[in-house]
Amino acid sequence: MTSRRGLLRGVAGAGAATAIGTPALAAATLKLRLLETSDIHTFDEDYDYFRDQPDETVGLTKVASLIGAARAEVKNSLLFDNGDIIQGNPLADYVALPGNFPADRVHPTIRAMNLLNYDAATVGNHEFNYGLEFFDSALASAKFPACSANFLHADGSPYLKPYLILERTLVADDGQTHALKIGVIGFVTPQIMDWDRAHLEDRVQTIDIVEAAQRYVPQLRRQVDVLVALSHSGINTSPRRGGDENASFYLAAVPGIDVIFTGHSHRVFPGPDYAGLEGIDAVRGTLNGVPAVMPGFWGSHLGVIDLTLAASGSGWQVVDFTCETRPIASRDGRTVTSLVADDAAMNAALAPEHAKTLAWIRQPIGQLNRPVNSYFALIGDDASLALVNEAQTWYARPLLAGTPAAALPLLSAAAPFKEGYQSPDNFVDLQAGTIAIKDVADLYMYPNTVCAVQVNGAQLREWLEHSAEVFARININNPEPQPLLNPHVPSYVFDVIAGVTYQIDISAPPRYGAHGKMNQNARRIVDLRYRGVTVADDQNFVVVTNNYRADSGGVVPKDHPEAVVLRAPDQIRDVIVRYILQNKTLDVAVPPVWSFAPLGAPVSVTFESSPAAAKYLLAQPGMTRLQDNGDGYAVFGLTLT
Repeated sequence: MTSRRGLLRGVAGAGAATAIGTPALAAATLKLRLLETSDIHTFDEDYDYFRDQPDETVGLTKVASLIGAARAEVKNSLLFDNGDIIQGNPLADYVALPGNFPADRVHPTIRAMNLLNYDAATVGNHEFNYGLEFFDSALASAKFPACSANFLHADGSPYLKPYLILERTLVADDGQTHALKIGVIGFVTPQIMDWDRAHLEDRVQTIDIVEAAQRYVPQLRRQVDVLVALSHSGINTSPRRGGDENASFYLAAVPGIDVIFTGHSHRVFPGPDYAGLEGIDAVRGTLNGVPAVMPGFWGSHLGVIDLTLAASGSGWQVVDFTCETRPIASRDGRTVTSLVADDAAMNAALAPEHAKTLAWIRQPIGQLNRPVNSYFALIGDDASLALVNEAQTWYARPLLAGTPAAALPLLSAAAPFKEGYQSPDNFVDLQAGTIAIKDVADLYMYPNTVCAVQVNGAQLREWLEHSAEVFARININNPEPQPLLNPHVPSYVFDVIAGVTYQIDISAPPRYGAHGKMNQNARRIVDLRYRGVTVADDQNFVVVTNNYRADSGGVVPKDHPEAVVLRAPDQIRDVIVRYILQNKTLDVAVPPVWSFAPLGAPVSVTFESSPAAAKYLLAQPGMTRLQDNGDGYAVFGLTLT
């Protein structure tokens, strides 16, 4: 069964500007190793703060040992980071709280990177989640340069250097030393202007990644021997639309780039996730013939590209390469084996903030009277989402009082961020008893702030149709078990909107597909009701959501910003903490919200969850545990009627 979880270039570009004239040099060859980390997300230690326990599958302190070993194997190497450095877990949140920035004014992740002697970096989309001032403060302590060609001031001038020229003395295969110039150009997903609009609007701007490359690569190419692109953007081979979030494949078609380091998508390349896509060699590791690597996330892998350079009268050229990713751990079912030890110097440097974060996340704030987990969040009504939605509604209602929006029905939207996405350990599993700050971080992983948007009934249906993309289309005439979930759609797309009730017809084709493309004739959302009455297209509602949804241009059209009726300063995690502190003891209610529409005949479907979900099967009629996948997930069967 196919798991939902895991779906030559000969001579490089134009010649370098540096003229190499001697006959001896013309015959020289040189090996250059380029190393990449990406999407570290402040997982500096091999520790899962959400579960409050060590985790051998994450941590820059583990990658540090891989970096040391990779450097020791060769004469020449450079180390780069591809962004999403300063946000992503409770340590990042703790450091970003007022008064908690380290006394030495060095962000802990930057401190670790300084120890590792990075050569250069670019920035990721999550760098701006805590605001532009925090980003500036964190980056100010870096001992390595950063660049971004498509991240600009509001007036169009570069916010960072668009590109860098690193001058290095490298050793050729014959032992002779040569001065080479390494060009580095960076790119960030243009969507930061939507996702962090409250922090960035009228202060900065972004431009299309490919357009920025076309502007700067030719002038950089003329000055360097090797040109490296740091692309904080994923890989997509669908036709380019402009302003693309995942543009690394398109970037590879810009002449003059020797290497692309990619990221953002939290996947591994080379690897099977991209097998069979036209223009991609998922085994050797090329995008449009250009060597490329994506090294997972949270420090799971180190990206390694080895170049062979040959000198000629016109400069150095890439004549061969290899691409690989090196993992810090291996997994066999539920068993994780560490492949590398921690770096002791890194642990010592990170110890102060690590200890303070542990003390902070362990602070008790209330009691749960029942377990709350996300094992079946995509199967039906779910306690983890119900708790988030209840807290959001509780927070927003008094803030909307006295405004025109107060007279409208108030709904709340939440998605299952931790539903096994990318890791079999990535589920919410809170037991009855004391609940602490770490548990709230488990419920809601991101530092999103509260927003509320006004929508009509027609827009509400479209919102829910987008959510229903997560399900595969089910053939009611197929007697064999069918996968319930679309392997290409992550669970965080699936917003559950509390306050209305509705059904999802998974025998119908999805209304929305890749790039938001609409199938005009498809409808999955049926029987949408508010207080038992069918929702009319012109009926108005207010939906509490997060700033990402409100500003992304999907839920609320970008040309109607007035639809955002509340833009609160508080993070949703803080709201949940306050809600628990006020109520002290929570017996989380799970009101009916959604269910699968009747199919007319019994149909068997399968889905993956954690093996730990089996203990809750008694509360799930028609569901059975079928098998373990061997990758840490278990397969469950469900009979729909």
